[in-house]
Amino acid sequence: MSARLNLFENPIAGKVIKHFASAGKAVHDSPLPLSTQHLVTLRASQINGCGFCTDMHSKDAVAAGEDWLRLNLVAAWREATCFSEAERAALELTEAGTRIADAAGGVSDEIWENAAKHYDEEQLAALVILIAMINTYNRLNVMIQQPAGSYQPGQFA
Repeated sequence: MSARLNLFENPIAGKVIKHFASAGKAVHDSPLPLSTQHLVTLRASQINGCGFCTDMHSKDAVAAGEDWLRLNLVAAWREATCFSEAERAALELTEAGTRIADAAGGVSDEIWENAAKHYDEEQLAALVILIAMINTYNRLNVMIQQPAGSYQPGQFA
């Protein structure tokens, strides 16, 4: 199985991916906790049905020291007791920001205010950008049918 389009060999896609990677580094280096970043990218990828990103972000999270139990429970974060209130707020914002079409009116004030209780403005900016970026990556990979399973942690670093 191979992707419909090689994003790295295509001249236009390659240029765009390089810019995305640069933006991603800015978010990675932000004060938003790395563990939260991993949870957010995994949850959005699950919602969007992006096998490649689900594979990548779960493996990267484990390589960074995240516990498999927490990763296995990300899809059921509301019922799981292993997430902090701040992580729950980030996951709630991720779901609302990812399911915009399903949520009449987009992200509610209540969801935003809950996230703002746990994250300062710089962290919120990083969180919003991260959610937007992972949704973009998910959509790219779903459209081109990027196969999942072979990713190695740090492969694109």
